[in-house]
Amino acid sequence: MEASQVAELIRAGMPDAERVEVTGGEGKFEALVVSPQFAGMNAVKKHQAVYATVRDQIDSGEVHALSIRAFPPDEAPDA
Repeated sequence: MEASQVAELIRAGMPDAERVEVTGGEGKFEALVVSPQFAGMNAVKKHQAVYATVRDQIDSGEVHALSIRAFPPDEAPDA
């Protein structure tokens, strides 16, 4: 699975996301996701929301590891 495919899965599962950037490969990825959905959520809830978008790929082993940085728009790092 390619990083672009992981990004598409996250975008499809989180259509309100303003920014989705995924890097990595060979089953190990890092994702930066910025979405208004994350406002008021703690870190665990944010990560659960992102993991839910790639759960099937994690279960199948296509995605072995996913490091997540998730922010609401007002807390997002600059590009």
